[in-house]
Amino acid sequence: MTRIDFYILKASSAGEREMFACRLTEKAFEQGHSIYIHVADETAVARLDELLWTFRADSFLPHERLDVPDADIDTPIHIGFGEEPGPHDDVLINLADDVPLFFSRFRRVAEVIGGDEAHRNAGRERYRFYRDRGYPLEAHNL
Repeated sequence: MTRIDFYILKASSAGEREMFACRLTEKAFEQGHSIYIHVADETAVARLDELLWTFRADSFLPHERLDVPDADIDTPIHIGFGEEPGPHDDVLINLADDVPLFFSRFRRVAEVIGGDEAHRNAGRERYRFYRDRGYPLEAHNL
């Protein structure tokens, strides 16, 4: 069964969720996981694509956008927003406000919740969704 972790951030500054997602992606990648990062739209894909290259001066996270033609499906990290997550079934990092329809194919789901009220409310809805379906949940207050 899919394990779901909620990472609840105190900070509500712009970009904090994305920065945390980059650090979480780096940690999962270093542990040998493949990662699919689900975002809300094309603008968020472009922003995260850039951030994965620049969030730390010494980082290298091999990733591909799934919305580009001929995306390499063997790349360990993908970013997408509407499409199926390619071959991934290991770690899903969700930055969108909804529960992705394909979440249950993953071993782990990381829900990143921002500090502002809108993100908290959307996170509460997703938490109830998972809880009501019996998924194991963990909350991490950061």
